[in-house]
Amino acid sequence: MKTISIGEAALALGVSADTLRRWDRDGKLKTTRDSSNRRRVPQSEIKRLSGRPPRHNAGDTLSARNRFPGVVRSVQMDGVMAVVEIEAGPHRITSVITRDAVEELGLAPGVAATAAVKATSVMVDRSDR
Repeated sequence: MKTISIGEAALALGVSADTLRRWDRDGKLKTTRDSSNRRRVPQSEIKRLSGRPPRHNAGDTLSARNRFPGVVRSVQMDGVMAVVEIEAGPHRITSVITRDAVEELGLAPGVAATAAVKATSVMVDRSDR
């Protein structure tokens, strides 16, 4: 049974650690104790109390959740800008970034790269038309 700290559980549920301690005392939350007698919350309790499926982890360095790991297929540089095309499974992702970024990341055809997409709007079209 995988467990997390009371602080991690509070963050996952959007409540304070004090609220979770109170829920534990009131029997609303089931916890275990580790060898140092600290509360540990089973993942199953987070799932039960959240009422929603868990979201995938965004990673440690970026907040963007839409990630497309793939391989750089082309890099076209012109002046200070560059167009980078990444083949990510059946998808082709094209990004316009600075020449400096291409050089710092060492992007070139055949290099593994991940496109991270974070946008305020996403266009959707039906694929059966």
